[in-house]
Amino acid sequence: MKTRYRTLAAGLVILAAITGIYWFQSGERKAAVPLAGAALVQPGVSKDLAKGALAAFVVKPQRVPVADIAFQDGVGAEMRLSQWRGRVVLVNLWATWCAPCRKEMPALAELQRQVGSEDFEVVAISIDRKGVAASAAFIAETGSQALKLYVEPSGKILDDLEALGLPATVLIDRQGNEIGRLLGPAEWASPEAFALIRAAIAEGTSG
Repeated sequence: MKTRYRTLAAGLVILAAITGIYWFQSGERKAAVPLAGAALVQPGVSKDLAKGALAAFVVKPQRVPVADIAFQDGVGAEMRLSQWRGRVVLVNLWATWCAPCRKEMPALAELQRQVGSEDFEVVAISIDRKGVAASAAFIAETGSQALKLYVEPSGKILDDLEALGLPATVLIDRQGNEIGRLLGPAEWASPEAFALIRAAIAEGTSG
């Protein structure tokens, strides 16, 4: 009789051990599988970055391709936005008669000085009809020589980018899609601006 009880007890211990191992492994499997609908967090631009000095920046919920706008450089060579494909671009439209543009330009130049690289460029495009000389003088007067001179005097670029006024700034990702935009002047040399641009750059460099 005692032998039977010892055998039964041993069997229960083994069964308990097997059950424990099963539930332990099951728990590990459950922990390893993300909840349904959960998305992996990826570095990049989010609405949370539109704050402080960039509170007016509107992050697009869905990115769509930006028109391949045409303009010229300071010596009259034809340029197209697609030439920047593979880089993050901050396109800024301005004019010499635009008072907010004059205030904003040095900050854009500082952004270019600190963050400009093979991965990023501020492409500030003058739509002024006074010509290249007037736009070049404006850049010099505002101490913004870190910015290259680009011009598009016809004004067509305003329609192409759906810009409702000046200054207008559009942030574009490496694939040529609009990340977001800001209408009006902003402090582009602020910590918020640096964080936004670096987040956009990081989208294409994280693996």
